[in-house]
Amino acid sequence: MLLSAGEAKNLGPSSGPNRLRDLCTFCTISLDQEEVYRTKVYEKSVSPFYGEDFYFEIPRPFQCLSFYVYAKSMFQIRDLPVGKVAIRKEDLCKYCGKENWFQLQPVDPHSEVQGKVHLEMKLNELITENGSICQQLVVQIIACQGLPLISGQNCDPYATVTLVGPARVELWNNGNLAQDVFLGETRVSVKILRNDNVHRAWYLLQPKGNGTKSKPDDLGSLRLKVTYTEDNVLPSAFYTALRNLMLKSLDVKPISASAAHVLGDICRESVGYEALLPVVRLLLHHNRLLPFLTSVAALELENTQEANTIFRGNSLATRCIDDMIKIVGKSYLTVTLKPVLNEIFESNKTCEIDPVKLKEGDNVEVNKENLQGYVQKVFTSVTQSSSSCPPLMCDVFRSLRQLASKRFPADPHVQYSAVSSFIFLRFFAVAVLSPHTFQLRSHHPDPEISRTLTLISKTIQSLGSWGSLSKNKLVRQLLVICVLKEPTFEKFSTRYNKTEYFYIFKIPVLVSVVTIWIFFPKVHKRAQGRKRIGKKNFKKRWLRVTNQELSYHKQKGKEALCVIPVKNILGVEKLEESAFNRKNMFQVIHSEKPLYVQAGNCVETNSWIEVLSQVSRCNPGRLSTFHPSAYVGGSWLCCKELNENTPGCKPCTATVLANIQLDIDCDRETERIFSFFSSNRSRLQKMEDACAGMSVYLGQQEECSAFTIQDPKETFRTIKELGEVLDDLQAQHDSKGALTDEPGTM
Repeated sequence: MLLSAGEAKNLGPSSGPNRLRDLCTFCTISLDQEEVYRTKVYEKSVSPFYGEDFYFEIPRPFQCLSFYVYAKSMFQIRDLPVGKVAIRKEDLCKYCGKENWFQLQPVDPHSEVQGKVHLEMKLNELITENGSICQQLVVQIIACQGLPLISGQNCDPYATVTLVGPARVELWNNGNLAQDVFLGETRVSVKILRNDNVHRAWYLLQPKGNGTKSKPDDLGSLRLKVTYTEDNVLPSAFYTALRNLMLKSLDVKPISASAAHVLGDICRESVGYEALLPVVRLLLHHNRLLPFLTSVAALELENTQEANTIFRGNSLATRCIDDMIKIVGKSYLTVTLKPVLNEIFESNKTCEIDPVKLKEGDNVEVNKENLQGYVQKVFTSVTQSSSSCPPLMCDVFRSLRQLASKRFPADPHVQYSAVSSFIFLRFFAVAVLSPHTFQLRSHHPDPEISRTLTLISKTIQSLGSWGSLSKNKLVRQLLVICVLKEPTFEKFSTRYNKTEYFYIFKIPVLVSVVTIWIFFPKVHKRAQGRKRIGKKNFKKRWLRVTNQELSYHKQKGKEALCVIPVKNILGVEKLEESAFNRKNMFQVIHSEKPLYVQAGNCVETNSWIEVLSQVSRCNPGRLSTFHPSAYVGGSWLCCKELNENTPGCKPCTATVLANIQLDIDCDRETERIFSFFSSNRSRLQKMEDACAGMSVYLGQQEECSAFTIQDPKETFRTIKELGEVLDDLQAQHDSKGALTDEPGTM
C-alpha cells in the first residue's frame, strides 16, 4: 500500500477559544488498532502540512485503515487525540489513487473496536417446578479472532451477555490492576432462534451502541491519498513468459523499446514511476539490473543539454537508480549513519543558528560548535564508509561517471556531480532528515532534534550540489561553519574550488593498506630464462587500492613506486603455491606483466582478491581464462605452453554480487508488473497506435509526444508480444475465479 499524508485544516473543536494553535501535532497510521507509522511532529499550527509518503507490505488480514491526529503538549503526560479518519478495507477501492479530503471524527474509546467473535446460541424450553413452560437462552463463545493488542500485549478478554431487546454480547479486556477496556459488542436478534435448534455464526465486533452518536463538533479535515492493491499470485509456471520478457529488456536495442521501459512510459501519468519498483527487484534478483540501469541512464543523458542538470529530475532512470540504492543500501546506512544518529538523539544538543529561531537563553556560538561537531561526524562517517558500500552501488556509480564524462567531456566535475546527485541528495541527506524511513530510528524525532537533522541534511545536500553552493544564505552559513571553518563564504568557495576537497565525491570503493611481499620479475630478456627465482625478486611493500588505482609504496604514506589503473586490471586470481614455493599468493593480471603478491595469511589473501575483483568487475576486456601458475624458465608451469602469450588454461573465477541478501518473491513481483500493465492497458494501446502512426507517416506525430519512441517498429513488436502474454495471463486469472481475502500490499 502507498499512503500519502498530505495536510490538515482547521484542527481542533470549533468551540475552543484557540483551537490547537498552542499545540504541536502529528499523524499516525494504524491497521485496525495497531500503529504502523507516524509522521514527524509539526510546529504549532491548526493547518499543518505533513507531506509524507509511506509504502509498506501488509503482512496480515485487516478490517480497517485508520489515521489519527494527535496533539502534543508540554503539560500532558499522554498525547491528546484530536480526531481520526477510518476507512474500512472494502471501501478502499473508492479512494484508490486519488487525493481526498476526509472529515475528522471524534476518538471514542468505545468506538475503537476490531475483530470478530464466533457464537453458538440455542433456545431451550424448560418446565418449571410449578409446571409452567419457559425458555432458556444458552450462549457459548467458541472463539475470537483479530482482537487488538492492549499496551503492546495480547489482550485477556472476557464476555458479558445481556438480554435487552436483541441479545447483546460484550467483550472486555481484563485489565487486572488497570481499568478494563471495552473491546466491542455484537447484537443478535432472538427471532432467528428456534427451539432446540443450534445457531452458530461469526459476528464482527461493533462499537458500543452500534456507534450511534450525536453530530460531533467540527474537528478539522485531513487530505489523504491511498493506493491499495491485492496480489493474487498464481503458480510460478504461469509467469514464465512475462518474466522472460522483462528480463530480456536489457538486450533490446534501443532500451526505450524494451518491455520494462514501456511499462514505465504507460504508467507515468497514473502512478508515476511506482510501477518500476517490481521491475528493479526482479532484475536485481536475476543479477541483470546493472546493464539495465546503465542503458536507461545513457538514454537520459542523450536528452540532457546542460551538465548542471544531470540526473536532477524525476525520471525513469533516476527512479530506478533511487529504488536500487534504497533496496541494497539499507545495511550500508546502518553501518554508516546509525551510530552518529544515535549520538545526536541521545545527547540532544541545541544547534539552532538562525537568529529568528533562537530561543531565549540560547548561545549561538555554542550552537555553532554543536552543529559543527555533528556535521563533521556525519561527514567523516560518510567519507570513510567506502569499505561498506555495496558492490552494486559502486558498479552503478562507476558506470554513471563514465557515461557523464563521455556526454560532457569538457566538464571535469560532471562525473562527480552525476554520482553526488544520488549518493548525497537522494541517499545520505534523506536518511539524515528522515531516519525512521530507513529504519535507523523507530519514530520521528522531536521538533528540536528534527531541526538539527534538517541543518545537517542541508549541509550534506549542498556538498552534493556542485552548481548551487552560493544560492541559499543559510546553506552558505552552514558550509562556512560546519565544513571548512572559514570566516566568510567567499574564502570557503575559493578554497573549495582550488583544493581536492571536492574529490570526496569520487566515492572510493575500498581503500586498504597492508604489508605484503611483491614479486618483481626481471624486465631484461636475458632474465626471462632464469631457472631459479631468488629472494631478491620479492620486496616488502605497502599495497593500496582505491576505486581508481592500485599502487605499491616503499613505506606507508610515501610516493608510489608503481601505479596500475584499476581500469587496466583484467583479472585477479589465486596463484598456485608451486609457482614460487610460497603460500597465500595471488596475481593481478593487467595490460602489462602480471603482478604477483604474497599476503600475510589466507584470510588476507581472500580479502585482497575480493576487493580487487569488485573494483575491476566492470572493466572491459576482462579475461575469461587465466594461468594459475607463473611463466618461468621459458614455459608456463601450469600447462607447459612455451608461448608466454598463450591464453589461460583455467576459467576465471566468476565475480558475483556481494553483500546483497534479499528475499525477493519473483512470482509476486511479476504479478505486480502484470497488474500495472492491466490497469494501464488503454495507455498501452495508445502507445501501440502511436508506433503504427510513426511507421506509416515516417515522423513524430502529436499523439506520440506522451511516450518515448525511438524505434517505432521495435517498440511495436514489443507491445504486440506484451499483449499476447498479458491476454494469456489474464485468462489464467479468470479461470481461477475472484480474488481471495488475503493480506495485500499497502
